[in-house]
Amino acid sequence: MALKATIYKAELQVADLERHYYQDHNLTLACHPSETDERMMVRLLAFAHNAHEALEFGKGLSDAEEPDLWQRDLTGAVERWIEVGLPDERRILKACGRADQVVVYAYGGRAAELWWNQVGPKLARAANLTVFSLPWAATQDLSKLVRRTMRLQATIQEGQVLVTSEDGSVAVDLDVLRRPAQ
Repeated sequence: MALKATIYKAELQVADLERHYYQDHNLTLACHPSETDERMMVRLLAFAHNAHEALEFGKGLSDAEEPDLWQRDLTGAVERWIEVGLPDERRILKACGRADQVVVYAYGGRAAELWWNQVGPKLARAANLTVFSLPWAATQDLSKLVRRTMRLQATIQEGQVLVTSEDGSVAVDLDVLRRPAQ
């Protein structure tokens, strides 16, 4: 018998001072049995950082053809494809061909550094790719905020996401490894 996903509910208030986006989102997150709390919270952080009324969670670990998050227009065309973790460069390049924008949130400390050193040069031709690296200690602290029902506030300013809950707050610096050429 297959294990079922664990369902989490999050009330997320987003205050993005860079994009002037202020909105509340009631989210349901399905946590795959093999997904860690850290990864789920990075997905939630990625949602906050890219918040939009059309942004939604993909099937992620359950379906290799879908991203962790994506934003599609009314015709179904993919405007933004978001991956968390350390995806394979072929997956990233395929996403770059399917979406207007691709964003990767890499985390994992030293493993993320090694991953970027390996795949970074291979992604040089991806004109629509942004890659952020998240500090290991911050993503570990994010995982401590997990509850089955969460009330979170995310304030985005100057390359940092401050995630606050009744259990505390975590400041996550978004280190830009790659941005599309202007």
